[in-house]
Amino acid sequence: MKAVMLAAGVGARLYGDPSAQPPKCLLRFDGRSLLARHVEILRARGIEELVLVVGYRADDLRAELRGIGAASFVRILENPEYRRGSLVSLWTARETLGAGEPLLCMDADLLYHPGLVDRLLAEPGDAVLLDRIFESGEEPVRLCLRDGAVVDFRKAADVEHDDVGEWPGFLRLAPGTARALAAVCERRIREGRQDEPCEEAIREVLLAEPRRFRIVDVTDVPWIEIDFPEDVERAEKEILPRLRTR
Repeated sequence: MKAVMLAAGVGARLYGDPSAQPPKCLLRFDGRSLLARHVEILRARGIEELVLVVGYRADDLRAELRGIGAASFVRILENPEYRRGSLVSLWTARETLGAGEPLLCMDADLLYHPGLVDRLLAEPGDAVLLDRIFESGEEPVRLCLRDGAVVDFRKAADVEHDDVGEWPGFLRLAPGTARALAAVCERRIREGRQDEPCEEAIREVLLAEPRRFRIVDVTDVPWIEIDFPEDVERAEKEILPRLRTR
């Protein structure tokens, strides 16, 4: 199995003017970058290859991979339009998505316990993570369920549902579903929708056959997405201590 990870963005919400700042996945916690942590977790679980989609300050990421001895484990794909929506980054990995093998799809800006990956790998097919404890507001991507099936997947989801949680940014795709996601990305790019987030393409695939996806509850697993300065502080004060003790 391979993993596709999106790491092309500029981190504008974190840095304001990011021109002199590193990519978010190079943020260091306990002396290790988020990228180094990803590599360590995936390698330890037998992932064959990490396909990393880069854009902003790509050479910094290459230098980090060399420094941690992971250049042969990671295949880099460059997204020259990294200032557009993350849909373009997902589309950049279309050949990997369409290669006919199961995949993990991952955001790069998370600090997390390996249990997030372990629980996805324990599933036999399509699976999406759900954390039922989350802060209200405009940021969380909400995974809305009705009778155990996905009915919406958006930050501003407003359909009728009986269960809801935040999506931590990881999912597992069976080969056919990965190909379907590649096709959706390709069509949306042809339609000129380059400024959309990748979640819109994922949403289309989720809603096409919602009962194909196993809902994997990770409410008890420590994780945080790094979007804002306060997320860095919370990562250091709340998440890291839980990772150390677990």
